[in-house]
Amino acid sequence: MSDNNLNQKKQKQYEEYVKAVTPVHSLPLNMCKAFFTGGVICVVGQVILNYADNLGLDKDTAGSWCSLILILFSVILTGCNLYSKIGRFGGAGSLVPITGFANSVASSAIEYKAEGQVFGIGCKIFTIAGPVILYGILSSWILGVIYYLFTMIP
Repeated sequence: MSDNNLNQKKQKQYEEYVKAVTPVHSLPLNMCKAFFTGGVICVVGQVILNYADNLGLDKDTAGSWCSLILILFSVILTGCNLYSKIGRFGGAGSLVPITGFANSVASSAIEYKAEGQVFGIGCKIFTIAGPVILYGILSSWILGVIYYLFTMIP
């Protein structure tokens, strides 16, 4: 067999292997899972808000408690290695709410804990969340400048 035929045969075998091991995703199913997961998180938040309202808390205080409790749930689920399973199922539905942000910070802290308080947790805690904060602030600043310029036009 010539080298060219051998290379073509190996290339074909490799392509078949890649096709066999590459997972097939269903976009509509993934969208439904994300919608369901994000919806469940929002329903839990609404239950917390309703409970706080029944306790007589004002709207701002109830919202603060809701955020804190959702963050606490997320961090506990991350520490128990359950939030990653929710994320695998729900995709972006679990990553967009405040719980996803808390998960990204907590998972970085857990991962780099062995390297120490300063050089591990302190330096690496915002590895995932840092770009989100950076570009969130940058884009809000740019949009604020654009809004300001448009308000100056008569």
